[in-house]
Amino acid sequence: MNQQVLEQISEAMAMVDSEKVKDLVETALQDKVPSSDIVSKGLSKGLEIVGQKYERMEYFLTELIMAGEIMKNMAELLRPHLEKEPADVEAVCVIGTVRGDIHDLGKSIVITMLQSAGFRIHDLGVDVPTELFVQKVRELRPKLLGLSAMLLSTAPAIREIVDALNKQEIREKVQVMVGGRPLNNDIAEEYGADAYGKDAVEAVQVAKQLMNK
Repeated sequence: MNQQVLEQISEAMAMVDSEKVKDLVETALQDKVPSSDIVSKGLSKGLEIVGQKYERMEYFLTELIMAGEIMKNMAELLRPHLEKEPADVEAVCVIGTVRGDIHDLGKSIVITMLQSAGFRIHDLGVDVPTELFVQKVRELRPKLLGLSAMLLSTAPAIREIVDALNKQEIREKVQVMVGGRPLNNDIAEEYGADAYGKDAVEAVQVAKQLMNK
């Protein structure tokens, strides 16, 4: 039963059907499906399909924006339930989408999953200037800095942020994790990041590993 409703949530998200997604998520919660599974095995899988359709030009910017709004609304609905589930990490994480990039979908999923794992998130939003990332690392002293770049043209901003942290002599105090479609492990290493997460589920696994370093 759990697998069936999770597949239905994924399909509804892929169709960008906000009412159906909400109804199915509420049904899943009533059926005691773990909220972390609803995110990772339902919502995020559907969002991945939305992204694939966008790349194939089957969907346009309107669908991407709508899918992002659905995810934000579901994150709010699920947050009280996620907070009740066991969490074995307590760490501060500053996260944002780099300068010039306004994509929010992937970051929203990662935030929800990190919160479910016990991280305290400070979301700086999208199109975040390098100076603000540096300011917040200095001010909040997070153990983890998450940088999202969904465009090849904006990905080099990651190197700029890492360089700025080095110049301020605070780079060694924070672990830098990156994610986004144009990135991979090699690019992350080239830009000076500590790790790369290919999706929200892996991002949580990587974040926990970084906390143990």
